[in-house]
Amino acid sequence: MTRSDPIDLAALRRRDGEKWAAVDDGVLPAWIADMDFPVAPAVRDALLHRVDTDLGYATGYDESDGGPLGHTFADRMRRRFDWAADPTHVRTFTDINQAMQVVLHLGTTPGDPVVLHSPACPPFADVLARLGRPPRLVPVVHRDGDWQLNLDRVADEVRRGARALLLVNPHNPTGRVFRRAELKWLADLAVEHDLLVISDEVHADLVHEGGRHVPFASLSPEAAAHTVTLTSGSKAFNLGGIRCAVAHIGVPRVREAVDAHRGILFGQVSVLAMTALKAAWSSGDDWLDSVLGVIACNRRQVHRDLPSPLVHRLPEATFLSWIDCRPAGLGDDPAAFFAREARVMLFRGSDFGPEGRGHVRLNFATEPKVLTEILRRLNEAVTSLP
Repeated sequence: MTRSDPIDLAALRRRDGEKWAAVDDGVLPAWIADMDFPVAPAVRDALLHRVDTDLGYATGYDESDGGPLGHTFADRMRRRFDWAADPTHVRTFTDINQAMQVVLHLGTTPGDPVVLHSPACPPFADVLARLGRPPRLVPVVHRDGDWQLNLDRVADEVRRGARALLLVNPHNPTGRVFRRAELKWLADLAVEHDLLVISDEVHADLVHEGGRHVPFASLSPEAAAHTVTLTSGSKAFNLGGIRCAVAHIGVPRVREAVDAHRGILFGQVSVLAMTALKAAWSSGDDWLDSVLGVIACNRRQVHRDLPSPLVHRLPEATFLSWIDCRPAGLGDDPAAFFAREARVMLFRGSDFGPEGRGHVRLNFATEPKVLTEILRRLNEAVTSLP
């Protein structure tokens, strides 16, 4: 794929996935984190081969040695991030949310507070509350030209009884990539207080030029022994509907608890899902590199062409822009304004917590001409303000 590859807008409108099916005719969706690019050829070929050969009961579901994806995951971590992940610690789940819930259910007890940086991906705080693990939100704030992590506040919450840290790195929605020194500080805190760290690293493959993703578990053997790393192909390879994720469970007691509960209780990932993710991680990097080139250009276009009252800071990773609309005076829910006046559907910032009021999240992983039209509509709507 190159930046000049055409994408038929009419074909996009015929899609029945949530991103396009949830909007009215004439509305351009830039909300949920799905990309608009064609399926990676390696994934398509692997799925067709599986369909043409055998859709019966699959072998390799015994995960005592990491299961069907253990070595694929470990090879990828070594190749891309210089992390010697242990393939025998890998377990498969239907998605990151399920893996997170299982790990919290088995690795903590009801009433245990969990630290989470805010603004936070919408399902996470809600899931914590539903599980009876009170979320302790620590705001990420923009100061001195950078998103700042309040490490002292995290430490305060741990001293007040927090038993786990849910770390989203790269961060959604700000696009911030945590620095090694910050991660090392958090790892030392986790080791000192025997803290369970659940590190959602699903955007790791989407770090832009100049940045580098550091897997939390790669910091030290001690950090790895306190960490469950979660990832999937849902973002980098647009496989959200495939429903396959992995957890690298470095915490022995959690890994043993997961294994003791395997089977019917958690379900099993389908053979098609595992086939798709294995193909993406093993043979999809050429496709990913071409996609990264497109979204890198789109990222700069968003920064250049957004209307001036809106505040945009270049994300260090992801294909998502976190936009501060408060200077334009659009109130707590600017997404409603843009849906009505621009016919563009953006993700409502308040869904990410209190820090998201007056913000929107824009997905720019689309064909450049579609993005140009989205930005034109946003500009026209803001220009029309009295």
